[in-house]
Amino acid sequence: MGDTTPATPTAPEIATVGVVGGGLMGSGITEVAARAGLDAVVVEVTQDAAEAAEKRVRDSLAKAESRGKITGQEVNEVMERIRFTTDLGLLADRDLVVEAASEREDIKLALFERIGAILEKDDAVLTSNTSSIPIVKLGAISGRADRVMGVHFFNPAPVMQLVELIPSLTTSEATLERMQTFVTKALGKQPIEATDRAGFVVNSLLVPYLLSAIRMYEAGYASAKDIDRGMVLGCGHPMGPLALSDLIGLDTIRAIGISMYDEFKEPLYSPPPLLDRMVDAGLLGKKSGHGFYAY
Repeated sequence: MGDTTPATPTAPEIATVGVVGGGLMGSGITEVAARAGLDAVVVEVTQDAAEAAEKRVRDSLAKAESRGKITGQEVNEVMERIRFTTDLGLLADRDLVVEAASEREDIKLALFERIGAILEKDDAVLTSNTSSIPIVKLGAISGRADRVMGVHFFNPAPVMQLVELIPSLTTSEATLERMQTFVTKALGKQPIEATDRAGFVVNSLLVPYLLSAIRMYEAGYASAKDIDRGMVLGCGHPMGPLALSDLIGLDTIRAIGISMYDEFKEPLYSPPPLLDRMVDAGLLGKKSGHGFYAY
């Protein structure tokens, strides 16, 4: 007789995606999903923010079209797959939700509690694009800890191939495998797996380097331009550390540093006073028009 053991049921493919937060990262993740043929919903806090998110996606697609990466017809098809809203309730039917809100633990915890109660599908996966906040905390407050994990994209998401996958102590193996398949097959990205520790792999190496460059500038070792030129011309980096900090956002760098310092108490993770002052002054880098450089 043949094997009568019932087959292990497999989770359906992810066809619908929700993105919470339409800023630089959220809009990029949305574009990636929609260009992969997925139905996407973007939720923002205000109508103005939702319209700004839509503009970010349109501008990015227009740039891709100008470079011959996508046709005008494809741009229209991608935009037709995306809805921009302020209604968190529209996430209820999603297969996957990616939280890409501000890098503040209180905001993320509140969102995960609300979204966990909204999701209707038992196998829906709830993820965070956080750079540093513990995934296990987000899972616990969501009420669906086994279906929560970190999925960390890199900026600009439509271009960068890397995605960090971060399961917590409570994430199920099925959830991790499902996200590995989704990232590689649906999105065409390259995943690496990291443990649930602040900074994960890339930021654990990158953020101390960026903070060291800020301390160097603060101490008067060299100008911002010469620090950056030194790393570009001397080490072959595509961008200097201060220009990269401006691109990422000085408030984001500071938030990651604080989170990592709180967890490890290592001085190299502590934001230098100059970074604190710049963030307090609203000098956040490229997104505010001024950081270490003017834009």
